[in-house]
Amino acid sequence: MSKRIGLEASHAVAEAVKMADADVIAAYPITPQTHIPERLAEMVANGELNASYLPVESEHSALSACLGSVSVGARTFTTTAGQGLELMHEVVYVASSMRFPVVMAICNRALSAPLSVWADHSDVMAVRDTGWIQVFCENNQEAFDLTLWAFRVAEDPRVLFPAMVHLDGFSLSHVIEPVILPEQSEVDRFLPKFQYPFALNPDKPVTHGAFGPPDIYSEAKVAQEVAFRRSKEMILQGWKEFGDIFGRYYSPVERYKVEGAKTLLLTVGSLSETAKIVIDERRAKGESVGLVRLRLWRPFPFEEFRQAVKDTEVLIVFDRCISHGTVAPVFCEVRSALYDEEKKPNVVGITGGLGGRDVSVNDFGYVIDRGVEIAEKGSQRMLETVGIRGEMVGIRG
Repeated sequence: MSKRIGLEASHAVAEAVKMADADVIAAYPITPQTHIPERLAEMVANGELNASYLPVESEHSALSACLGSVSVGARTFTTTAGQGLELMHEVVYVASSMRFPVVMAICNRALSAPLSVWADHSDVMAVRDTGWIQVFCENNQEAFDLTLWAFRVAEDPRVLFPAMVHLDGFSLSHVIEPVILPEQSEVDRFLPKFQYPFALNPDKPVTHGAFGPPDIYSEAKVAQEVAFRRSKEMILQGWKEFGDIFGRYYSPVERYKVEGAKTLLLTVGSLSETAKIVIDERRAKGESVGLVRLRLWRPFPFEEFRQAVKDTEVLIVFDRCISHGTVAPVFCEVRSALYDEEKKPNVVGITGGLGGRDVSVNDFGYVIDRGVEIAEKGSQRMLETVGIRGEMVGIRG
């Protein structure tokens, strides 16, 4: 029988890795991710998890070790945050190109400088085009569920791509919420044993990741892209199977009180729950507003996203990252996804919550009001922000 207990998201992730019966964990501690490898190391040391824990000297080494363990058929997990993900950056590309289904939890953290250990999405956006399946968690239950789901999808022989599970640092990683933990028998029914079809075997030696000259590199990358786009079918199937067993169904794009809404706010990650409060208040006053939450980041869910926003007039995209010298990344992605649509909303982008700065209910109220104003009157600002002090908000393109 499932049980409901209080867990911070970091420990919820660790519980999912334990119940997935991972074989190898290679991770290096970094704030605010440290609680995940600490808890997993404790589980291994106490005999709760029969796995090898590799205490490596850096994040680059951590992911490199993971590639070695997956290549011989071991179910493998790692975790990092912010600067650690950047130190991994070189190896991140190798994992996806080699079709190594590592699962990695990332406690999202702002990138330096100035030095910050608090959450925004600059680390996510730095790796958005690296060929990993990527999903965002809204709360601690999703941190557990999506970690478990990530093993199921990444290791599917029809997929074989690594997966990132993004959870906002501190606001999820260190905050205790009720989490439903299933029976091990249910997990075993959902998640089959990992059988990597290309596992290295000394009796049948092969070459992995050899030098790719110009006459083969292009075909290799296009083949990778074709396979990556096809993974979406198994992503959706994995969520369906998860819901059938555990009773919680997930979608690439989630909608909240969107019925008849002329204005939609689009959010990503844990701040979606704060945004819901504003939507509740505005709907209670009779305002025609709703919320769209983007869960699947890569591969981007074009069809589901377009369907979710097709009947609205104004779409306000809230970003937690600056793309220096251009428009914000989620806004850019969303506007591009709608470019060829005959019927599409007026898309407005506003950025906030950088470096862990609080985004309050009132702030989201401003985001909605300012977004509607921009849609009606336009704006001369290349960067629209909320919560920035002084005249710095007046950045012009």
